[in-house]
Amino acid sequence: MRRNLFEMKGFDEINITPLLDLAWTLLVVFIIAVTASVQGIKVNLPKAGNTPSLVKPKTKAVTIHANGQLYLDAYPVTLAELDTRLRQYKAVDPDFPVVIKGDAKIYYEKVVEILDLMQELEITQMGLVTQKLVK
Repeated sequence: MRRNLFEMKGFDEINITPLLDLAWTLLVVFIIAVTASVQGIKVNLPKAGNTPSLVKPKTKAVTIHANGQLYLDAYPVTLAELDTRLRQYKAVDPDFPVVIKGDAKIYYEKVVEILDLMQELEITQMGLVTQKLVK
C-alpha cells in the first residue's frame, strides 16, 4: 500500500470558491467595522437651563365627544367653524400638527368627516389619539 511519489498526479484545477467566500466575508466585516467607527465628531454639548419655554405648543387638538359635539382645543365648534379656524392656523403655519381625539362610542362617520376635512386642507401632520392597552 505504499504510494510512489512519482506516480501521483497533480491537480489541473484550483477550486477558488472557498477563497471567494473568505474574501466576501472579510469585505462585509470590513464594511461593518468602518461604518460603526464613523459616527461623527465628539463634542462637549452645552447643558440646557431649567427655565420653562415661553413658546406655546402649536399642536391643535380636535376632540369628538360621545354626543357628537366637536371641540377645537377646549372650545366647542361646528364643522364649518372648525374648517375656518384650521384654515386660519394653516395660513399662519403650514406645518402645524393636529391630533384627533374621538370618544370610543362615536360613530366612525364623524372621524371620517374630520379626516376628509384634514385632507381637503392638506394638513399632513395628523395623528389619532388612543389609550394604551393595559393587560
